[in-house]
Amino acid sequence: MRLGILASHGGTNLQAIMDACSRGGLDASVAVVISNNSSSRAIQRARAVSIPAYHISGVHPQPPREDGAILDALQKHHVDLVVLTGYMKLLGPETLAGYRNRVLNSHPALLPGFGGKGMYGTQVHEAVLKAGDKVTGVTIHLVDDQYDHGAAVAQCTVPVLPDDTAAVLEERVKVRERRFWVEVLQKIAHCEINLDALADSSLKATGEVR
Repeated sequence: MRLGILASHGGTNLQAIMDACSRGGLDASVAVVISNNSSSRAIQRARAVSIPAYHISGVHPQPPREDGAILDALQKHHVDLVVLTGYMKLLGPETLAGYRNRVLNSHPALLPGFGGKGMYGTQVHEAVLKAGDKVTGVTIHLVDDQYDHGAAVAQCTVPVLPDDTAAVLEERVKVRERRFWVEVLQKIAHCEINLDALADSSLKATGEVR
C-alpha cells in the first residue's frame, strides 16, 4: 500500500508511520509527502530518508492550480491512500474525486464532538476539559469537503485525568494518535477495514444519495 502524506507542521504522525513501515510493523510505504508549509518539519523528515517531498500551497504554482497540483503529485507517485496528518487545509474537489473514499484524517477527539472549523490542536483539548468529559480520544475518518465531517473509520479512547491541563492532555492524545494511525493503516492494508463500505453506510444513515 503506497501512502501519500499531507502535513502542515511538525510531522510527528508522519514519522511514526515512516518508522512503522521501516521496521515492518506496517505493510505499506510512504511514497510522497506534501506540505503547504515550505519550512515544515514534515518536509525535512521526508527528505532526510529520501522520500519525495513537495511544497504545494495557494501560491504554488498559482491559486487555481493548488488542487490539481496536489492530485498530480499523488498520482505521479502512484499513491493508493492519502493520509492527512496535521494538514490544516481543506482538500479541493479534484483531489477528493481522484481519491474518492481513499483520503483519511485524524482528529484529536471523539467526533462528532469537538470538531469543525477552528477546532484543532490545543483548542480541542481546552474544549474537552471545559465540558468536563472524563474520556476523550482520537477519530480517524474519511475526508470530504467539510472539516471533520466524513464517516468515522475508527476511534480509540484516551482518559481525561482530574489534574489535566490542556497541554498535558494534548500530549497524551498525541502519543495515542501516533500508535493509532499505524494500527488503523495496518487493518486497511490487510483488508480488515473496507473504506467503501463505511462510506456507503454513512450515506445511507444520513439519507444522502451518492
